[in-house]
Amino acid sequence: MFSLFLLKLSLSDVHYFIIYRKISRHENLVIPPATRSQFLCGWQQEFPNFCWTFASKIHQLQNNFNFLSLSSHHRYLSFTPNSIIKASPPYVQPYLRLIRFDKPIGTWLLYWPCSWSIAMAASPGYFPDFKMLTLFGVGAFVMRGAGCIINDMWDEDFDKKVKRTRKRPIAAGEITQFQALVFLGSQLSLGLFILLQLNWYSVFLGASSMALVTAYPLAKRYTYWPQVVLGLTFNYGALLGWSAVQGSCDWSVVLPLYAGCVAWTLIYDTIYAHQDKEDDRLIGVKSTALKFENHTKLWLSGFTGAMITSLALSGLMSDQTWPYYFALALTTAHISHQLHSVNLDNPEDCGDKFRSNFRLGSIMFLGIVLSNFLKSQS
Repeated sequence: MFSLFLLKLSLSDVHYFIIYRKISRHENLVIPPATRSQFLCGWQQEFPNFCWTFASKIHQLQNNFNFLSLSSHHRYLSFTPNSIIKASPPYVQPYLRLIRFDKPIGTWLLYWPCSWSIAMAASPGYFPDFKMLTLFGVGAFVMRGAGCIINDMWDEDFDKKVKRTRKRPIAAGEITQFQALVFLGSQLSLGLFILLQLNWYSVFLGASSMALVTAYPLAKRYTYWPQVVLGLTFNYGALLGWSAVQGSCDWSVVLPLYAGCVAWTLIYDTIYAHQDKEDDRLIGVKSTALKFENHTKLWLSGFTGAMITSLALSGLMSDQTWPYYFALALTTAHISHQLHSVNLDNPEDCGDKFRSNFRLGSIMFLGIVLSNFLKSQS
């Protein structure tokens, strides 16, 4: 009798698989009798509640965790930003969307200049300080979220009139201005706590950037060059990373690095701005996309030259070795491909090219790390 039970238990794996396949196809959980073997039918009669209990538990888990996908093309736990938002409590979801949790590219673009600077400031022959990379990574996430809140609070009326932004939480009425202000306070407090982990030189340098953070949403109302203000704001980490490691800035290195990063921002954010240029023209929002119009690619080619020249100068002043310049060559090729292939009248393509700058940032970071590691052998 015991051996018969073990045999039935081993066959239960087959039954589990049948139930799993029915769930993964989003079909009825009840298994048609025609598909069961005679033995399995007898087994189900012997344990009438077992199969239904098992299937119900799986179905319950699938409903409780939206990020659990058992589709035929995606049979693993998915922890993508969108899935995490969907799995969060309903009252939390608008706040996650407010800080663009579902669009991490903005955090990466804020983080890369920090990481480049930290890596360049490392001692010759050593890898960059992991603690600093982590601190700046968390800081980039927090401060990017704070910047998004400030931007959306200023732009509520504009966002309601633009197709791409009208569903943002403040514009859609999911979060009030007061709730956003309270949330902003928590973000800035956390950002200050992270900043206070650095030396005092870096603390004061970082605090000085707040004027630029609040100025960007206003710039688009009065000038066609808000991307310049964004570039000056977004790339402050190029200064902070070096000072956090070395105690102060070596301006001969960090100024050209900062200038190169600002030029980079002008490139990718002008492409980004082309997504909304028709709506922006109607509601009176200004941008370099509207300023350059049909000459955009020519202007961006000039910014590319400025970016590469500045980064080369920064590398020269910090005694970088060949991997740095190889990465710089790949960066030049990457941006050249962006400018050659982008369709500025296709919002989807503009968004894809904008997001591709994640790869550019990682190429330069790897080049700097390898370059610095080889310095001891030079």
